[in-house]
Amino acid sequence: QVQLVESGGGLAQAGGSLRLSCTVSGRTFSSCAMGWFRQAPGKEREFVAASSWRGISTSYADSVKGRFTISRDNPKNTVYLQMNSLKPEDTAVYYCAAETGGKKWYGPPSVYDYWGQGTQVTVSS
Repeated sequence: QVQLVESGGGLAQAGGSLRLSCTVSGRTFSSCAMGWFRQAPGKEREFVAASSWRGISTSYADSVKGRFTISRDNPKNTVYLQMNSLKPEDTAVYYCAAETGGKKWYGPPSVYDYWGQGTQVTVSS
């Protein structure tokens, strides 16, 4: 059974930084394309960043480009989201997701097969 466990959320001030982690078990990690999504209250879940299966390629939402960095440590089965220059509008529950079928390495939520439980990120002004 594939499980994704996130950590690293919390409270930060505007301009500050946080790093999210997501550890995957039950699947060969290098065969998983990984994505980060977020969902603010009353809004739909939106794409934040994605990493291809071996991390060779990455993709970012325009709203986070230049501030957030997705990376992965395949031996540790972990993907990270480094968030710098945080803004109050980054406040949301952040989810990691895994695509395990080798179909696409980024896209809307429907592309991904497994999801973490979510971790809250709150940015104060």
